[in-house]
Amino acid sequence: MIPRIIEAEEWQKLEAGLKQRLKALNIFLKDIYHEQFILHDKVVPYDLIYSCPYFVQEMCNVNVPFDIYTHIAGIDLIRDVDGEFYVLEDNLRTPSGVSYMLENRNVSNRIFPDQLPKNKVRLVRNYPDLLLKNLLDLSNLQASKPTVVLLTPGIFNSAYFEHSTLAKMMGIELVEGSDLVVSNLKVYMKTTKGLQQVHVIYRRVDDEFLDPLTFRQDSSLGVPGLYWAYRAGNVNIINAMGNGVSDDKAVYTYVPDMIRFYLNEEPILKNVPTYQMENQDHRKILFDNIENMVVKRTNGSGGYGMLIGNSASQKEITAFKIAINKDPRDFIAQPIINLSSAPCYLDGKLKPRRVDLRPFALYGPNGIDIVPGGLTRVALKEGSLVVNSSQGGGSKDTWVLGE
Repeated sequence: MIPRIIEAEEWQKLEAGLKQRLKALNIFLKDIYHEQFILHDKVVPYDLIYSCPYFVQEMCNVNVPFDIYTHIAGIDLIRDVDGEFYVLEDNLRTPSGVSYMLENRNVSNRIFPDQLPKNKVRLVRNYPDLLLKNLLDLSNLQASKPTVVLLTPGIFNSAYFEHSTLAKMMGIELVEGSDLVVSNLKVYMKTTKGLQQVHVIYRRVDDEFLDPLTFRQDSSLGVPGLYWAYRAGNVNIINAMGNGVSDDKAVYTYVPDMIRFYLNEEPILKNVPTYQMENQDHRKILFDNIENMVVKRTNGSGGYGMLIGNSASQKEITAFKIAINKDPRDFIAQPIINLSSAPCYLDGKLKPRRVDLRPFALYGPNGIDIVPGGLTRVALKEGSLVVNSSQGGGSKDTWVLGE
């Protein structure tokens, strides 16, 4: 219930850094699926991209509407003991957590009704309206009233609450794969009045499950023929397929180089120092100092597949060393960073707990909007550095103060 507070000047720098990073990542995605200049110039290695399980060959030479891949993004930030924010990872596939941000603000409005306007706390409640406006603008067809739907895997998905909440707030239909059909390279929604053409799909279904005719044949979550309807330009899919290559934690290490290469600018926000296990020198550094390091799978998420050296058993460390030597491409290592703490009201007392920050960004035809604040995730377990909700983490409201 105790909010995290970010001052206006500090937020201004974060906002500029996030916009810069998203611009570069969006250009990177277009580049690797088309001309591949960054690979030809050897800024990023070829084999790093082609060995990524989320590099979607089917997206090569596909023209994406408005050249925008990263329509909705959640960038995870941490603050170190030096007081500076660092980018921990990029989430450009189907980032989640925005519903918790909105619910946290609703709680703040009830508990501190006078304090938000008094302190000029910037609003987040307009996120659904801003998202809907962007989705309507992203329709690449000249329809006077584009039809937008939110595609969910269904009620058993861990983020279903968010899917249903956002659909309700935006006033759009929440659909599953079985509610949609493709005919003549166009997508239609089944309704009681017949078929209705769909122009924009905000999907919360992973790439490999989107179309059983193109990707996983055993998928019952997607829509047969959806890929070809998208490729024909008859529907826009938000976010674009193939974005997962930019979420790869091994590719993450090259984002500062992407900013310099594409934008000819120095990065405003720094990366956490990262060691790639394919580099033998980096691997030796890790093995010699593993008690001070965090080891992550390059395509892991949710806090799974991770080793925190100072709290791991010798058996776990040995198992990770064997796995790293067997498949070094699958791992990166970073020094353990003591995340900044924030006060939390637990068991009737104020106690410090580690936090990170996930701001949300919307990239539309008219530019990038960063929601002022975002989701502050909290490691509720005492001494824990893992803030993921799937690992027992919680969240709190984030107040960005006005000028």
